[in-house]
Amino acid sequence: MAGIKALISLSFGGAVGLMFLMLGCALPVYDTYWPLFLLFFYILSPIPYCISRRVVDDTDSASNACKELAIFLTTGIVISAFGLPIVFARADVVSLFSSDQTIHLTQIQCITCQTLKKNYDA
Repeated sequence: MAGIKALISLSFGGAVGLMFLMLGCALPVYDTYWPLFLLFFYILSPIPYCISRRVVDDTDSASNACKELAIFLTTGIVISAFGLPIVFARADVVSLFSSDQTIHLTQIQCITCQTLKKNYDA
């Protein structure tokens, strides 16, 4: 039963995060869809770590280069997901409110991904 509660809370976190993204894009006052480019970062962020888990034999307790590279690439993708709304707001492509909404979205999505990894990582 605890697994079902965790899955429901994770799906709720993802839904709330996407609601912030849609609010930041689709409100008639702001009417710009540039923040949707963040979806690429959310899709790309788990890929390096998933590939490294498949490639690396995890029986060794020491750190290896493949896993460290995957963590480095994932960190770069996540930092880019936080930085893109700030760059958009600085360039006056989106409003400050839209940028704020997408930064909150990124925080919620990162917390959701960390919880998912903690609960379901084998």
